[in-house]
Amino acid sequence: MDLEILKHIVIIFLLSTFVNLVFTRIKVPTVVGYLLTGIIAGPHLLGLIKTQHELELLAEIGVILLLFTIGLEFSLKHLLKIRRIVFVGGFIQVFVTAGIFFVVSYFYDLNWQSGLFIGFLVALSSSALVLKLLQERSEISSNYGRTVVGILIFQDIMLVPLLLFADFLGKESMNISRELLLLFLKAIFIIGLVYAGNKWLLPKLLEWIARTKNEELFFMSILLICLGIALLTSRLGMSLAFGAFLAGLMVSESEYSHNAFGNLIPLKDVFTSFFFVSMGMLLDLSFVLENFQLVFISILLVIVLKTVIAGGTGFILGHTFRGTVLVGLALCQVGEFSFVLAKIGFQNALLSDFYYQLFLAVAVITMALTPFLMQASLPLANILLKLPLPKFLVNGLFPLKEIDIPELQNHLVIIGKDNSALKLSQMAKYNDIHHVSIIFDPMIAKEKMNEGDTVVYGDAVNEPVLLKAHANRADIVVVSVGSLIPSMAIIEKIRKLNKGAHIIARAKHIEHVEQLYKLGADQVMPEKLEIAIDLFNRVLVQRLYTHRDVNRILAHVRNVNLGDFTKRDMINQPTILDEFPNVSISAVHVEAGSEAEGKSLLDIQLRRKSGVTLLAIRRGTKVIEHPEPETVFLPDDIVYVLGDPEQTNLAFELFTVQQEEEEGEHNQRG
Repeated sequence: MDLEILKHIVIIFLLSTFVNLVFTRIKVPTVVGYLLTGIIAGPHLLGLIKTQHELELLAEIGVILLLFTIGLEFSLKHLLKIRRIVFVGGFIQVFVTAGIFFVVSYFYDLNWQSGLFIGFLVALSSSALVLKLLQERSEISSNYGRTVVGILIFQDIMLVPLLLFADFLGKESMNISRELLLLFLKAIFIIGLVYAGNKWLLPKLLEWIARTKNEELFFMSILLICLGIALLTSRLGMSLAFGAFLAGLMVSESEYSHNAFGNLIPLKDVFTSFFFVSMGMLLDLSFVLENFQLVFISILLVIVLKTVIAGGTGFILGHTFRGTVLVGLALCQVGEFSFVLAKIGFQNALLSDFYYQLFLAVAVITMALTPFLMQASLPLANILLKLPLPKFLVNGLFPLKEIDIPELQNHLVIIGKDNSALKLSQMAKYNDIHHVSIIFDPMIAKEKMNEGDTVVYGDAVNEPVLLKAHANRADIVVVSVGSLIPSMAIIEKIRKLNKGAHIIARAKHIEHVEQLYKLGADQVMPEKLEIAIDLFNRVLVQRLYTHRDVNRILAHVRNVNLGDFTKRDMINQPTILDEFPNVSISAVHVEAGSEAEGKSLLDIQLRRKSGVTLLAIRRGTKVIEHPEPETVFLPDDIVYVLGDPEQTNLAFELFTVQQEEEEGEHNQRG
């Protein structure tokens, strides 16, 4: 029994665990740890793993699962929305990059065939690496994330034509017109398969499997779909990874896609690690040291030129300067599919051994630098924005139209572009609550503007953006950003502008609650805790616990998790009314034509007729507390009364026009 592959896996896990433990402590991305593991264990350093074939197979499975989960997260609707990015943006990025590096290759003393081949090699970026980083940062569906994904999809589509092109440059005998016709027919077949699978086949199949309530069967079915479609597209000449992405798109519209996504994450993470380890094993450190100057200049050229070209593509597609920098640095590395092309180029004598080694060194090192460059992209963009840049460069070629927001006061400001913020805005709109949304995503902002919403596009960390939304005069501000650092900065700015605003913030984790409260938040909702509490609340209600006991139990849960900050949260706090479970405070609208209109509290004898206690009257923006017996009720007053349901109904009859009266008046008019 050959245990070589098992020995290699144990070595990789051992080194990866140690390296990642160290890197996690010093806050270095784990992808870099995997690449370093491959360099250490590979044949060019310690030589702990001499054969790579088995690892390449595991790595391929990792990339397949990664692209499948990206497809699940992205969906066919998202892909159709960004078709302009895919074909226009992707075309510009790939062909401009190939053209510029073809010119650069002249200085490396390469012939035109090799130079052109190198141009297309460098044009491709790493789908596996960049999509993993975007997924970890929850930026797949962000504005710049959509552009990056769109360009990467085009690059993956280009792999098959580039493979044909590599054979053509290598002067192999082939019928180009026949190959292109076959490619066109394959593309038509794949598009039809994806559409049919997404619309009819897979949703029904998954529903049928899910009804068996067998998790093991469901998981096996998802793997079968993923690997089966990847294998099918591979037979058609496409890459396995691209096939897996298409499989993910086909499943994405199913209501079971989230369950599939959750099941695959642990498996995907383990196998993806093998991919990055296998990439690291390709790097020959002795070659890098012997040709350090050339390797360094080549890496610099690749990063700078690819950043400028990809960023310029993003700018042409309408990104602001900040988005341009983010897109450029996300696509500045050489990709994994370039390794496939490079092998063919090496076999066809398009690349000599020296230039093949130089390519491998540049590719692996640029991949290792990418996590750091993506982390630095936003701070770098903010620093560059302090320079006196032209307005068109800062705002992009297609700036959003400026909306004149009236001088609002005591309104609601909603900050964020996540589903919670968007749904909150929708609910406020339906209930005629004056509000302004601040959204840091031009595409979402444009959609909301087209729907007639009052939207300010921009980063709420910037004071002018908050002032444009009149946050300094708002009575409630909701900060639904999620990330801790931006949330802290926004809350601090709001509190500085508006001492009296009630700030409600969303936090991802319980440990962030204290920091947000200290900066001025009035209420902080740790989302995962609140979801658990809401579920537990429903359990208690279903078990027929009294309202008083439910509040007491949930208050204890909050106290255990939030400690001293529990008292700052107004939700489900125990009150004196818990002692009287049938008594509640109700708000009743005084209607024109009702019995109470134009009469005083003494005239209508509210307490004697209904039994409720009048607490207050709201008249426009004014609140009349403890009304006097002579206080007269006017139409559109809001009356707050305390009583049980039966008493409240009797009070309701005094303040509203009853149906019988309305029908009588109507008959008289008739």
